[in-house]
Amino acid sequence: MGLLKKTKNMNRILYLLPVSLLLACSSGKVENKETADLHYPQTKKVDTVTTYFGTKIADPYRWLEDDNSAETAGWVQAENKVTFDYLSKIPYRDKIKQRLTKVWNYAKCGTPFKEGGFTFFLKNDGVQNQSILYVQQGKEEARVLIDPNKLSADGTTALSSPVPCKGGHLLAYQLSKAGSDWTDIHVMDVKTGTEKTDVLKWVKFSGISWKGDKGFYYSHYDAPLGGHELSKKNEFSKVYYHTIGKSQEKDVLVFEDKEHATRSFGAALTDDERFMILEGSETTSGNSLMVKDLSKTGSDYKVIVDNFENNYGVIDNIGGQLLVITDKNAPKYQLVLIDPAKPQPENWKKIIPETTDLLQSVSLANGKIVAKYLKDVTSHIYIYNLEGKQENEIKLDGLCMVDEINSTRKDSVLFYSFVTYTNPVTIYKYNLNNNQTSVYFKPQIDFNPDLYETKLVFYPSKDGTKIPMFITCKKGLAMDGNNPCFLYGYGGFNISNTPRFSTSTVIFLEQGGIYAVANLRGGGEYGEEWHKAGTKCNKQNVFDDFIAAADYLVAEKYTSHSRLAIHGRSNGGLLIGATMTERPDLAKVALPGVGVLDMLRYHKFTIGYAWAGDYGTSDNQEEFNCLIKYSPLHNVKEANYPATMVLTGDHDDRVVPAHSFKFAATLQEKNKGENPVLIRIDVKAGHGAGKPVSKQIEEQADIWSFIFYNLGVEPKL
Repeated sequence: MGLLKKTKNMNRILYLLPVSLLLACSSGKVENKETADLHYPQTKKVDTVTTYFGTKIADPYRWLEDDNSAETAGWVQAENKVTFDYLSKIPYRDKIKQRLTKVWNYAKCGTPFKEGGFTFFLKNDGVQNQSILYVQQGKEEARVLIDPNKLSADGTTALSSPVPCKGGHLLAYQLSKAGSDWTDIHVMDVKTGTEKTDVLKWVKFSGISWKGDKGFYYSHYDAPLGGHELSKKNEFSKVYYHTIGKSQEKDVLVFEDKEHATRSFGAALTDDERFMILEGSETTSGNSLMVKDLSKTGSDYKVIVDNFENNYGVIDNIGGQLLVITDKNAPKYQLVLIDPAKPQPENWKKIIPETTDLLQSVSLANGKIVAKYLKDVTSHIYIYNLEGKQENEIKLDGLCMVDEINSTRKDSVLFYSFVTYTNPVTIYKYNLNNNQTSVYFKPQIDFNPDLYETKLVFYPSKDGTKIPMFITCKKGLAMDGNNPCFLYGYGGFNISNTPRFSTSTVIFLEQGGIYAVANLRGGGEYGEEWHKAGTKCNKQNVFDDFIAAADYLVAEKYTSHSRLAIHGRSNGGLLIGATMTERPDLAKVALPGVGVLDMLRYHKFTIGYAWAGDYGTSDNQEEFNCLIKYSPLHNVKEANYPATMVLTGDHDDRVVPAHSFKFAATLQEKNKGENPVLIRIDVKAGHGAGKPVSKQIEEQADIWSFIFYNLGVEPKL
């Protein structure tokens, strides 16, 4: 669940060198209508072998891991040339881009958050590359506070995590460049809109927690060696306190752990600033917890949890006790009060016990508890008093997802976002005093949701487990087994694949396509047991769930295998890589995006070691024996693969692009069919966050062009 700050309102080269003689084009052509004139680069192979527990594993394309080499840059240029030459010949590519741009061009608003007398919100008028941060004081007209579009000519500088101080008059925020996870923290005077001199470097995966208006806590890594910023392992996270107006060199080290290089830490304060909460993590699941009572001079950290076996999120201080949401002894989470003097579980007071539904998040508003639940992958919001008695429910319609709920402890009005697969994000305002809901912002889009419907089905996986799946399409669409279908999945890291509106999906739905989202094990849809059922040596369950989803769609005549496209990103890219190598006949089109594809070496780059809680690592013999069975890179065999476009970004420093490079090279080597195998490498782009709208539209136009072309669908545009 993360640190207390996550429950607060506001917390939220590949230098293309000329292709040299290092690369040569293959001499053969693949003779069919789609791939005629398609020449893949002849990628160099090296004799690199690693032995794992007596098993020798060849890694002939390991040289592509060097993101600083001219060879790698030349390979990227050669592959992109093949890909973009192919895409340029799709006759309706430009029309798809035009339609996407038109649909994209509607005003979007983020969920407002308040501090002091100020209300902050992000807004995009349509196709601006980056959303703009606005501020409104009282009843005055909202004004622009930060416009990141003015910070780079190409729109690749992105704003994230704007956090105001207690009175709202100072704002700390983070800027990233070209899609990297590295950020700089800046500070602004909200009243005047002027920048302070404060600029903090080498920040990654950090919150910002103010202490009054004098300074704030943040997390930091030592600066990496030049040239290795995007690939070096991130180790020895430290927590600092920064005083406004002082240089970063004078920041005070608050906490470090010199014995555990791969543990990360973050600090946050309770609303009254009495307690500092220090959270530690080893992987993406489970955390330790310490607390320091700042009201007592010289107090030290008190250990609440000293292991990483469960998840704990501190909501706030209630009368000297910590209000905590946790899955300890409650896989679907419970809300408890923990006395720092007696933190043992037997001393906890249950405020909201575990139920059959998943308790996703908790916030406080006007002396009430606002709890968001997930019931069969659909959101519900309930209001409780501080003793845990349910008082009201915020009524929500249909199969929906509530993303953000922004409230302050003393305010009777809260804001929340509401979205479905056919309706973009609408912002609502809810008054706790009278239980009334009103629309704060409703977007106007060139798309009629009334023509479409979403239903939730449950299908059996290989072992009989019932898996939910959302299916969206035109009302009255004939299920004759011939419809083009797009199946998306993720299945990992306790992340719930809840309903979301995708602007780019509109074009597929308009052409009679079926959009399906499978809620696989490994996600968080049904709590920690559902998550664990898809981790480490249980990971095959995730792939079985996805394969069963595709087979269900075919059996029920929604589509056929020859009319099916499959896609996933990040951990979902692993999903696509694993399923297409296990079942090359599963789909006609496969799109593994920014995927974790080399499961034996993923933990050796940037923050990859933190994923070991879900994957295990090749350093452990039992886990190696599981990983090698499904690792996409190591399971590419000679086969007739789907039409494939691997997607990555040259500045992806979360899942480094070497995963995609090596996988694409191996696929091109071993593909025996006539379908194209391409890799699209986005320049000045990272894992996805902060990508400018112009680049998003270009990427989505290429994706849908590739899908339509290889499914044999000519869109009527």
